Amino acid sequence: MSHALRITVPLLLILYGIASVGGLKVPFRPKDILPALPRQVAWPLLNSFHNAVDLLPLFVGAPGVNNSADWKGACFYKNDAWMEFTTSNGSELGGGVLHIKTSKAHSWTCMDLYVFVTPYRVTWDYYFISRDHTLKIEEWEGAEELEYVKKNGMSIFLMPSGMLGTLLALWDILPLFSNTGWGQSANIAFLKKHMQASFEHRPKPWVSNINQSDIHSGDFLAISKIRGRWGGFETLEKWVTGAYAGHTAVCLRDAEGKLWVGESGHENEKGEDVIAVIPWEEWLDEQQKDVSNPHVALLPLHSDLRAKFNATAAWAYVLDMSGKPYGYHNMIFSWIDTLTDNYPPPLDSHLVVSVMTIWNRMQPDYAANMWNEALNKRLGTNDLDLPSILIETEERGLSFDQLLTIPEKDDWFYSDGKSTTCIAFILEMYKEAGLFDPISSSIQVTEFTIRDAYMLRFFDDNITNLPSWCNENDEVQLPFCQILGEYRMELPGYNTIDPYPQMNENCPSLPPAYDRPKKC
Repeated sequence: MSHALRITVPLLLILYGIASVGGLKVPFRPKDILPALPRQVAWPLLNSFHNAVDLLPLFVGAPGVNNSADWKGACFYKNDAWMEFTTSNGSELGGGVLHIKTSKAHSWTCMDLYVFVTPYRVTWDYYFISRDHTLKIEEWEGAEELEYVKKNGMSIFLMPSGMLGTLLALWDILPLFSNTGWGQSANIAFLKKHMQASFEHRPKPWVSNINQSDIHSGDFLAISKIRGRWGGFETLEKWVTGAYAGHTAVCLRDAEGKLWVGESGHENEKGEDVIAVIPWEEWLDEQQKDVSNPHVALLPLHSDLRAKFNATAAWAYVLDMSGKPYGYHNMIFSWIDTLTDNYPPPLDSHLVVSVMTIWNRMQPDYAANMWNEALNKRLGTNDLDLPSILIETEERGLSFDQLLTIPEKDDWFYSDGKSTTCIAFILEMYKEAGLFDPISSSIQVTEFTIRDAYMLRFFDDNITNLPSWCNENDEVQLPFCQILGEYRMELPGYNTIDPYPQMNENCPSLPPAYDRPKKC
């Protein structure tokens, strides 16, 4: 370390300690000026202040006609906001002015970054001076937006780490989607920190010497990817749902004994994610060549359920669904069961509706596919866009977070047919095969997450029944067969819960423990 660095680092730590004393305002705080310092000094200290979750906006208020808002910001510790409705611009509807008064900055160099949202617009601004600020709306998008803001206000979201922290959080979260060793390390670090995952190394070889004859119809495949586009997406999915796997598939044997894999979310030659049935050899080869570094575990069905498994009915269902699109329509609704207890802080329903609003403005077709149709199903309406859905929800006396918790129904048909995610596809096949009998009619598998599925008491619970090649050369005997991957897979709660009516329709999922009450 150079002489300058030896002086700079202790000085910053001293200043950080001084600045942390309650109520003391200093000319600057270390995290406000770190970007100006040498990278070898700045980045280690920045990484101690922030992480990827700091990228998520924090809802602080929604000033409207009869309500104001006040909150403590990341920079300014006292903030007040109120909405003024104007008529002087010549418009029939008029416009508005959002007033924000900022004061009590914790240093002279900090700033606060905000996002402002209604169902009809998204904008942003930043403030670094203590004074009265204004955000002008020259004209409302229509009578619907004016009425909405009068009743509900304009939602204000604070980027809790300020401008610098937000940029740093982007620096932390973008690697999750990087198809590099850096990206893999970022995903592992995120899951260790936020889910207390272990990621213990397995002895080589990392690919099992599989005897296909030991694999049967209905055996479950749990897949976990830890780098690249899908690795990053799965990491975030795992965090919000508590699942230690991010994708699934299922094994099937045909009348001639040939082994196949059924999968919702298989990419076809057009780049579309569809439901497909693939020969076992082809599917396994794809996993070994996949640059997202998939880890794969085989979860053998219990012998009692294997005897009960109606292969004819299962094949009929799978072939009927083959080629249909992945179930994007209801993907988020298996996660959200409760008003507040499915959102890892700082996520909440305000943020969910704001993200929906942003996507609705930027990619209306994407938004319609991802949630508009599903929200219409819950209201019993057709073809309403997101703003109209929010208005209809309010007119019925429901809050939006209540709307999100209405359970999905397996028999709902969307514009492109039944909507099944990777796990709903497998569990619906299990229903058709008789595994949920005699309570099948009271089970909605589209309400299950991947975690909910592998916690079902459907799998072999006797480790001595596992094939001889299962976990070969590993001193740790897992209760399932890991067939691919350099790290040991872990599935907390594996094979512990018997099915029951209305299963998983009202379950919390808060990290890091992801506790779930009985019969939720």
